[in-house]
Amino acid sequence: MRGNPEIFKKRVERFQELLRKNEIDGAVIRTLSSFIYFTGTKWLRPSLLIPSEGEPVVFVVKEEAELFRERSWIENVVEYQRVEDLMGGVVGWIHRNGMERVGLEFGVERDAYLLFLKLFQRLNPTVEVVDVLDLTMGLRMIKDDWELENIRKAGEIARKGMSVAEDVIKPGLSELEIAAEVMRELMLLGSEEPKVYVSTTPRVHAEPFRDLKVPENGVVTVVIGTDWNHYHANIARTFTVGEPGGRVREAMDVKKEAYELALRETKVGVVLNTVERKLASFFRERGFGDAYIAGYTHSVGLLIEELPMPTIVVPTRAEKVRENMVLSIVHSPLMIPEGAIKHEDTYIVKKDGLEKVT
Repeated sequence: MRGNPEIFKKRVERFQELLRKNEIDGAVIRTLSSFIYFTGTKWLRPSLLIPSEGEPVVFVVKEEAELFRERSWIENVVEYQRVEDLMGGVVGWIHRNGMERVGLEFGVERDAYLLFLKLFQRLNPTVEVVDVLDLTMGLRMIKDDWELENIRKAGEIARKGMSVAEDVIKPGLSELEIAAEVMRELMLLGSEEPKVYVSTTPRVHAEPFRDLKVPENGVVTVVIGTDWNHYHANIARTFTVGEPGGRVREAMDVKKEAYELALRETKVGVVLNTVERKLASFFRERGFGDAYIAGYTHSVGLLIEELPMPTIVVPTRAEKVRENMVLSIVHSPLMIPEGAIKHEDTYIVKKDGLEKVT
């Protein structure tokens, strides 16, 4: 396990307090990031059961229990051989404890399948299923010192990866070749789940293609996500190749000004949408209103993008900036015909300003 066991025990206790406050008898945690948040380790197809009071239970595949106990603080580990045994174990746990309201995370993350929800409801027709995503993300939104140290380390790796991207980009090289060079560097530096997006065309967060090449005159946008102890940092840059044209240069200058504006305006107590409106107004004034994709920031943590996530989850634009949030600024690109123009870094929100991580 990476980190002091007490860190994860206290997280479970805080979550249990929230369950009791919301009159929820227990929660079934299936999403990988929340599983890591509470257990201290990642595991394929995770199933963590947290009662509102008492010890949590983890279900793992047969022969995995011993290794899991070595990597987590949780002792109550149950093995299963068939998926029917897993569902039977979950159902049995619910009914043995007389639970009437059970929490699940209604998200889009890996293992948060709609199929699982439907099966769960069919097997537990008398149990009310409650969405606890706001509870888990509410805890995860504010980082502790250990989390911040991991994010800083991830930021160091991200910076080095972007330096490799800058060095290797040249006309004729494919997006996939650039991504491969960067990915190799990130993994050698210890990032276990790096993400590298390379775009030579107007695409946001572009999965790299082997048949798209760096032009003689144009732009290449690189987005990197790195992790350390499962905590992430996010960085993006647009590089010019040859003579891409005046509109590209203008867009990059405007985007850099918007970046500085966002840094000045993002501070403790400010509502995200307040900054969002100022940025939108700025881009309109500078003639790039139609090119701006709304959603200037998102949180960074156990996921490269997590709540608040204004680009995708519009209601989170009403979230206030709080101390020890970790935010990616400016996330959204300017989409012009020559490409996606980005300049993005990860910042830790402090009382007296923003600490740059990447």
